[in-house]
Amino acid sequence: MVQRLVGPKALSANQLAQEVGIHQATLSRWLRDAQHRDMSTANGIAKGTAQNPPASASAKENAARKKSAEDKVRLVFAAEALAAEDLGALLRREGVHDAELEAWRTAVKTAAVAVLKGTVSKTAPARSAERKHILELERELRRKDKALAEAAALLILEKKRQAIWGDGDDDTDTRSGG
Repeated sequence: MVQRLVGPKALSANQLAQEVGIHQATLSRWLRDAQHRDMSTANGIAKGTAQNPPASASAKENAARKKSAEDKVRLVFAAEALAAEDLGALLRREGVHDAELEAWRTAVKTAAVAVLKGTVSKTAPARSAERKHILELERELRRKDKALAEAAALLILEKKRQAIWGDGDDDTDTRSGG
């Protein structure tokens, strides 16, 4: 099915779906998976550029938003190895704009320089754990403040009740007569 979606006589996923009775979304997912496998191979980028048609606009936008850090780094390195026309095909297939690729390229270079200079903080996970602990303590403090405010309000209400109705210590006998 994937072979029928790529190449010079390629059908659209909608056309093929109507022809074979498989849902269009399933065919599109199969095509995406096959393209991703091609990208994973060593020669996949150069080999698969002309064969793979661009994805739809909404799929492109979703793919660009959902890229993981590893995918972004992979695309930056893949783009460095390509000629201009192949780069355009790669960007279309991945659903990435040139400006996004440039931003990722800058981020990768900045991170690489920071690692090489040794300025990357190795205590970031510890700071993250400390931050979580601080947030937990702040939540607990807010909860206890609310409980304290509620207890204070109950004491004030009790004092007002006593002021209005007395202290409740009258000398009446509550026992049944016998």
